[in-house]
Amino acid sequence: MSTTLTPYLHFAGNTREVFAFYEKTLGGRIETMLTYADMASLAPDAPAGCGQSPTPPEDSIMHACLKLPGEAMLFAGDMPPGMPYQGIKGVMIAVTFDTVDQAHSAFHALSQGGQVTMPMAPSFWSKTFGMLTDRFGVSWAINGEAIDFKK
Repeated sequence: MSTTLTPYLHFAGNTREVFAFYEKTLGGRIETMLTYADMASLAPDAPAGCGQSPTPPEDSIMHACLKLPGEAMLFAGDMPPGMPYQGIKGVMIAVTFDTVDQAHSAFHALSQGGQVTMPMAPSFWSKTFGMLTDRFGVSWAINGEAIDFKK
């Protein structure tokens, strides 16, 4: 039996914008962008908004899937109505790129409009490492070219 761990983020109604940015920045591919209207047509007997009140706007994103190179995935959706959006807290998404150049490119793109908390620099586990919070409030740990330090 295998286990897969996939981060699932909620946004304040801008999942479509966030995932378009991540698709370009991280070199991934959006596989799913399911709205609440799509859900209603796929499961007409399901309660509107999965039982949430009030009914969400039909163009709100219920579920999105971004497939990244190497088979990793990132899921997200717009915060359901009636639930206050309080930002993304207490979590950081760690991404490891095969090369230093890929890591620097992603770090630079993600940092635009965000805040760098640790500039890219060599570490004992990868040839480069840095941390930032992007303009959407998501914290990232970016690694480039892992070093085998277990020897």
